Amino acid sequence: MNQNLYSVLRAGFPEDLDAIAVETDQGSHYRWRDLESASARIANFLTSLDLAPGARIAVQAEKSVELMMLYLASLRAGFVFLPLNTAYQSAEIDYFIGNAEPEVIVCSQANWQWVSEIAAKAGTRHVLTLNDDRTGTLLDRAADCSEDHAVKDCDAHDLAAILYTSGTTGRSKGAMLSHGNLVSNAQTLQTYWGWQPDDVLIHALPIFHVHGLFVAIHAALLNGSKMLWMSKFDPRQVIERMPDATVFMGVPTLYVRMLAEPSLTLARASTMRLFISGSAPLLIETFQSWQERTGHTILERYGMSETVMLTSNPYEADPRYSGKSERRGGTVGFPLPGIELRVCGDDGRALPDGEIGAGQVKGPNVFQGYWRMPEKTREEFTEDGFFRTGDVGQVDAQGYVVLVGRSKDLIISGGYNVYPAEIEGYINELDGVAESALIGVPHPDFGEVGVAVVVARPGADVSGPAVVDALKKRLANFKIPKRCFVVEALPRNTMGKVQKNLLRDQYQGLF
Repeated sequence: MNQNLYSVLRAGFPEDLDAIAVETDQGSHYRWRDLESASARIANFLTSLDLAPGARIAVQAEKSVELMMLYLASLRAGFVFLPLNTAYQSAEIDYFIGNAEPEVIVCSQANWQWVSEIAAKAGTRHVLTLNDDRTGTLLDRAADCSEDHAVKDCDAHDLAAILYTSGTTGRSKGAMLSHGNLVSNAQTLQTYWGWQPDDVLIHALPIFHVHGLFVAIHAALLNGSKMLWMSKFDPRQVIERMPDATVFMGVPTLYVRMLAEPSLTLARASTMRLFISGSAPLLIETFQSWQERTGHTILERYGMSETVMLTSNPYEADPRYSGKSERRGGTVGFPLPGIELRVCGDDGRALPDGEIGAGQVKGPNVFQGYWRMPEKTREEFTEDGFFRTGDVGQVDAQGYVVLVGRSKDLIISGGYNVYPAEIEGYINELDGVAESALIGVPHPDFGEVGVAVVVARPGADVSGPAVVDALKKRLANFKIPKRCFVVEALPRNTMGKVQKNLLRDQYQGLF
């Protein structure tokens, strides 16, 4: 049986292919037939380029329905989709292209010049453009291709996508996700979250990471559900469209911003079935405020680039946990069906419920490893096949998973992962900087933000604002520290390790 993810998603399309599949905030309407035919044209075009089997298609373009069609085309043609955050700058793109060696790069027209220069240096043969107004060389060249396309047969283990996720040490790692990984997760979530035939999804997330691309889009396509497509999140616009929808997915920051709008009322949210939150911890204040304002209880879940979704609060009674149906604030729910989760101590042994330790998971959703990093892959898996998540937590007496922290010093800001080692590397390269430390501190809007603490070289003139300004020219905006302080020395323990816990205590009340 063909395990190509596109074939599985296509089976969920409604019988009436002329029904509306996507309605955009610009007033455009796309039928299910349009998704089928346009992705076929693009798939035929990609195939005509005579790419190697398993060729990577790297994409850094603004959110558009055509970008989703390119993703579907990559799947159906058997190529590997490599989405890149639109905020990434030249230094980051240079690394990704050099590491992944894509045969095709698709970018916005505005970035074509500098992306092409990087591509030429890396030996990438094809650089195409795709804009958010239905223009670009990709669409121009695909326009003359046939709408008839036979979906490539794929094994469950065949690679479907690579998602770059930075490490706590060193540069970014490419998490390799197979067709089987993504199929299993999509099907599990469709059942666990009780998707219904008349569901309509408000899609207001970016589509370069797990949440917006794999969780939201897969769910809607597999269920044959219409999407209300928003190019960017606008709290007033989302609230305005709630009466036309039933499902919304967002990061905690989006819920905070909607709560600030007077138009968010019980009546406005009355037709909604489900609000889902993830990608960052949801504060209990936000959880409770949402209940009071809308009458809905947010369903919080937990996942990673390497695993897609791992746990979820229940949508309805879960027979595996004595029929519990409560969505509990401060938890990420139960392990999803088919997923094994355990909490282990420093010695690697599983701990009893209630004790805090390192999270490990196993299941059909867990990735195949890191692109061209076999040693790192071996490091992250136990001998019995469990993936070390790097998150610290516990399973309470009722079976709910509670995340209490993260190993190393990962910062999650507005739903995006920020890895201090990467940012510190860029700071330390700046003139006059001797060393630096990046810490995460609480923030009312983003949940957490980075704060840089820098030591200057003797005699050097280094200022905090100058460091921040220099980083803005090199890194994505979500990685930029919100503040930077120049100090005489960083606190260290007897082993010489920087005591970031002391820095966090010192600066935690900044915002």
